[in-house]
Amino acid sequence: MAAKAKRTLMKVRSGDRVEVISGKDRGKSGRVLRVDPKHGRVYVEGLNMVKRHTRPQQVPGSASEAALGGVIEREGPIHVSNVMVLDAKGKRTRIAIEREDGHRFRVARTTGARLD
Repeated sequence: MAAKAKRTLMKVRSGDRVEVISGKDRGKSGRVLRVDPKHGRVYVEGLNMVKRHTRPQQVPGSASEAALGGVIEREGPIHVSNVMVLDAKGKRTRIAIEREDGHRFRVARTTGARLD
């Protein structure tokens, strides 16, 4: 029986600036390209680069990157626990959730400034 993937509450959203706090890219920062809440992972621009060897494929009417084939380098997933959001000043911060008039807002713990 396969293990069921558990959804995690992720306070990191695409477009956020984050810094990697552990792993091979520790200390580097970048912008979140996409978020995978089902697996609890984020894809950060220019970090955790992986190589994929792809075969040339015939796509009718298109000469795209996939049609060329070869070694393609792209971002790999990083677990959400290994990144921290950067506030407006560029310092690492944890995130709190505040509710006001039925709306949720993400707030930086260090400065108290709203992130959205």
